[in-house]
Amino acid sequence: MAGEKNLETLLKSMKPQHNIGDYVFCITDDLKKIRLEEIILIFKEQEGTTVIIKKELADRLNLDYSFIASWITLTVHSSLEAVGLTASFSSALAQDGISCNVVAAFYHDHIFVDQKDIHKAMEILNHFSR
Repeated sequence: MAGEKNLETLLKSMKPQHNIGDYVFCITDDLKKIRLEEIILIFKEQEGTTVIIKKELADRLNLDYSFIASWITLTVHSSLEAVGLTASFSSALAQDGISCNVVAAFYHDHIFVDQKDIHKAMEILNHFSR
């Protein structure tokens, strides 16, 4: 099933969902100490391997982090070739001073915002579908 490419359709049907919990971005040299099913994202960079995991897990494993995020999933199946979706919602969030870290996966876009901004971010994102 192909994802949606039409920007207007994507914006009207993105239906953001707040995934309850606190999430953090950490660097680790030892992925063996984290069970795969506990990892939200793994990304290898030259400087190290980033993982996005629940804050409680990072605390239990004594991993450093500097940003505690809330996780929002846009439930529309967006195409990886869609143009303008990220620019549209990130600009709207930026107008309210909300930073967002975006992960585009196969089916959905995922947005990580500062936990203090979750309610305002959800309000802004839901505004697109009105």
